[in-house]
Amino acid sequence: MDSGLENIVAAETVLSDVDGQAGRLIIRGWPVETLAADKPYAAVLGLLWDGFFPELGDDAEIQAQLGRARAAAFALVGTFPMESGVVEALRTGWSLLNDSEAFDDAIAFPAAAAVFTAAAVRHGQGLPLIAPDPALSQAQDLLRMMRGTPASDAEARALDAYLATVSDHGLNASTFAARVIASTRAGLGSAVLGGISALKGPLHGGAPGPVLDMVDDIGTPDAAERWIDAALARGERLMGFGHRVYRVRDPRADALKAAVSKLPGTAGRIAFAEHIETVVLQRLARKYPNRRLETNVEFYTAVLLEALDIPREAFTAIFATGRVLGWIAHASEQIGEKRIVRPKSVYRGPVPEYA
Repeated sequence: MDSGLENIVAAETVLSDVDGQAGRLIIRGWPVETLAADKPYAAVLGLLWDGFFPELGDDAEIQAQLGRARAAAFALVGTFPMESGVVEALRTGWSLLNDSEAFDDAIAFPAAAAVFTAAAVRHGQGLPLIAPDPALSQAQDLLRMMRGTPASDAEARALDAYLATVSDHGLNASTFAARVIASTRAGLGSAVLGGISALKGPLHGGAPGPVLDMVDDIGTPDAAERWIDAALARGERLMGFGHRVYRVRDPRADALKAAVSKLPGTAGRIAFAEHIETVVLQRLARKYPNRRLETNVEFYTAVLLEALDIPREAFTAIFATGRVLGWIAHASEQIGEKRIVRPKSVYRGPVPEYA
């Protein structure tokens, strides 16, 4: 038995390959570093959904379809509560969308992610909601609706890089949940809701906020060694380091570090983050000489999202805005298998006596 399923092959996929030993991530034939540098959101959607939806057009048409779907999603804002937080608002809003396997219904989910996330953030801040602009790209419009000011080209490119980087990552917990649900033919919407319900767990999608909490607690470069040594002495986990799959540095960390470094005014924050990273890696290597604990995607995710003025309570929903592309692609791929997922279990309970 393999209780974590690490060594169980549960699917064949054309979508992504995670090589934890070599530190490589390939998404639909593209190294993640290249994807993050070159592909905006609409292009990543087209790449991941290619072959599953014949209605897919080129990147320009996909961007236009996303814009129209954002406008339609905004009509639903106000029909569901947003008091319980950004992730809960996104999950509740998504539950109102059509649950089918059709392309028009599928594209509503990534489009609505931008609308519902931005609306929930502004609602929580007591600010008026901002309607989408269908003419803008997904990243431009998400930032504009959330912050109330237009996004610069550099900011939109940085957010695109993040959304591309987290768009797919093998059979992680949320993607596997989405595939299991899709195998029952429950609908793509049900698969997406299963995905976000798994993602909201703190062991899966909740690390970027605590990374910033750590950085804020450290405060200054001079305090880094003392703070980190004390945290390790207390047995605390240092957020942003170590990964279930990667035994070397997470390739997404460098992709995001490159993206945030292109944003004006971030040099000081990056330098501080680099100093913390260096100290943490030194201390982890000393404390756990037989384990490889390297920087993971969440460390520079935190720096990037902070630089874009995205509030910490929205981090998981922004993650979902990228990962929903992978959830829908995997769900569509699983539907093509025409076979329900049904693993076995080993019974360890009492056995009655039979005559």
